Amino acid sequence: MQHLPTNSQEHIMMAQQKGNLPRVKGPEMNDRDRLNDVLATEKYITQGYNTSLNEFSHRELYDTVKRLLNNTHDAQRAAFEQMFNLGWYKLPQQPLDTVALAYNQFSNYKGQFPYQQ
Repeated sequence: MQHLPTNSQEHIMMAQQKGNLPRVKGPEMNDRDRLNDVLATEKYITQGYNTSLNEFSHRELYDTVKRLLNNTHDAQRAAFEQMFNLGWYKLPQQPLDTVALAYNQFSNYKGQFPYQQ
């Protein structure tokens, strides 16, 4: 049974889905599952590196792990972009009035900064 969109946002999200995915998914991993696993793993690794960097006292070890962290961020970004370009990473679009409301809300916070730009 095919799922039909019930609202416009869901319809937009379905329109972003342009990859070739099976309509009924079995228990086996497909390409999207594998790439999603890579993305989740890279996110998990960056969190571990970030935490460890805050604890290192040895400068060379810090620099080495920092390079690894940067490489991991790049790999995470590449996985994200690949998924997004294939339509496998959905971002819900917000109505313009919602975006404008958020912009105004956070723009007003600028007045609270101790140093004005």
